[in-house]
Amino acid sequence: MSPKRITCPEKLDQETGRILFEQVCGKKVPPENVELDLSATQSMDSFGGAWILRISERLRSRGKSADCVGAGGDVAAFMDMLEPGMKNPAADTRTELVLFEEFGGEAISFFKEAGEFVGLCTDAIYWTLVAPLEGRGFRFGAFMDELHEMGVRAVRIVCLMNFLLGLIIAMLSAKQVEAFGLQIFVANLVVIAFARELAAVMTATVVSARTGAAIAAEIATMEVQEEIDALRGMGISVTQYLVAPKLLAMVVALPCLTVLGMVSGILGGALWGIFVLGFQPSIWYEQTLGATTMGDIGQGLLKSFFFAIAIALIGCHNGFRVTGGSRGVGRMTTRAVVMDIFTLIVIDIVFASFFYYILK
Repeated sequence: MSPKRITCPEKLDQETGRILFEQVCGKKVPPENVELDLSATQSMDSFGGAWILRISERLRSRGKSADCVGAGGDVAAFMDMLEPGMKNPAADTRTELVLFEEFGGEAISFFKEAGEFVGLCTDAIYWTLVAPLEGRGFRFGAFMDELHEMGVRAVRIVCLMNFLLGLIIAMLSAKQVEAFGLQIFVANLVVIAFARELAAVMTATVVSARTGAAIAAEIATMEVQEEIDALRGMGISVTQYLVAPKLLAMVVALPCLTVLGMVSGILGGALWGIFVLGFQPSIWYEQTLGATTMGDIGQGLLKSFFFAIAIALIGCHNGFRVTGGSRGVGRMTTRAVVMDIFTLIVIDIVFASFFYYILK
C-alpha cells in the first residue's frame, strides 16, 4: 500500500501544526504510512517541529511511519535536527546476566575495592608513622583539631551511653541472682563486662555513628566539589593532607573514650547497687576493685585500638569512592556506618576467639 501524501501548510507554527495533527491523526490513525510534503512550506518554528514529532510518535505507536519529503532551505535544516527523533528507537540488545556472570562481576568489584582499601591502608600507615620520621611533615594542627572533634566533643555522649548501659546491666542481672542471694556479685559482672567488652564495643559504636559518618561525609563532599582533584593537581598527597591526621586522632581518642566508658558503666552499675540494692558504697567499691584485673582492662583497650583504625580508614575509603552529587554523599555516609559496625563485630569475634581458645 503506497503511503498517504499530505501537503503541509506554507507556514508551520503552533496553530497550523495543530491543524495538521488533527488532519493526520485527529479521528483515527490512517491505515497506511504517511508522507508529509514540505515542498510548499516556507517557514517552520519550534512549535511546528514539535507537532511534526507528535505526528510521528502517534503513527509509530500504531505501527505506521511518517516521512517528511520535499523540504528545502531553512526548513530542510530544521528537519535535519528533527529526523533522529522521528525514527524508531534502536532495539535494546542487552541480555540478562546469567548467575555466574553476575557472581563474577560482583567478585571483580569486590576485589577491586579491596585492592583500593589495601592501598589506602598502606599509604595511611606510611604518612602517619614513617613519613614524619623521614622529615616529610605531618599536619599537627589538623591532628589537634581532629582530636578535639573526635575526642573532646564525644565525651558526653559516650559517658551517658555507657552509664545507662551499666545501669541496665546491673538492673537485669540483679533480678536474676536475687533468688540466690548473690546480688553483691553484680559488681563483679559489671566491671568485668565493661572492662573486657561493653565499654570498647559501645564506645566504638557511638563513635562510628558520630565520627565515622562525619569523616565519610566530609571527604565525600570534597570529592563531589572536586576539592580532592584540586589537591592532587597542586601535588599534595591526599592521604598526608586528610587521612593521616584523622587516623592518628582516632587512634589516640578512642582508647581514651573507652576508659571513660569503662568508668561510666561501672558508675552506672554502682548507682543501682548502692541506691536500689542497698549495699554500702565501701563494700561495693571493694567488690568492684577485687574483681578488676589489668588483663581485662588491657583486653578492652587493645580492642579499641583496632576499632579506631577500622573506623577511620573505612570512613575515608567510602568518602573517596563517592559518585554523583548529594545523593552519593548520603549513600556513602550510610555505607560507611554500616561497614563500621559490621567490621567492629568481626574484630570483636576475632578477639573473643583469640582470648577464649589461646589465652585461656
